[in-house]
Amino acid sequence: MKFYYELFMLFFKIGMFVIGGGYAMIPFIKAEVVENKKWLTEDEFLDALAVSQSAPGILAVNVSVYVGKRLRGVKGVVAASLGAVLPSFLIILIIAIFFKNFQDNPYVIAAFKGIKPAVIALILTPALSLAKKAGITYKNVIIPMAIATLIALFNISPIIFILLGIFGGNLYYRGERK
Repeated sequence: MKFYYELFMLFFKIGMFVIGGGYAMIPFIKAEVVENKKWLTEDEFLDALAVSQSAPGILAVNVSVYVGKRLRGVKGVVAASLGAVLPSFLIILIIAIFFKNFQDNPYVIAAFKGIKPAVIALILTPALSLAKKAGITYKNVIIPMAIATLIALFNISPIIFILLGIFGGNLYYRGERK
């Protein structure tokens, strides 16, 4: 029971004190799970992150589910995911109750404007660090950036690019086999 409490509290503390959502939480989760607790290796954490990003839902919750499942099965999932979700739920509940009174306050508006650059840095730092470890280079990024630009500029459906990617990938790998 002590381990489940520890797992819950780890994700609860991270969820309670990190501003910026899932990507901002990743370096803190990694620091705790990989470096401090040594529950996962760095490679296992990268795998957890890859699976969590490809699954629907909130990234931090998906990572907590992966870690909980890996460590203690279904009970671990419950402890870790509750720890990850509960702080946000409580914070949103409190904000919903009191925000109406403060939404036009210039100090509150300034605080939110001041938080934005910090959140961007919190998201960008682990993304670049993990990209290096995953072997992503500028060459790997050219095609996704070009596609994102085409989608944004010409309002082309992403589904077209997904289908082109499937078709192109099949052609490429058929050529590789020969």
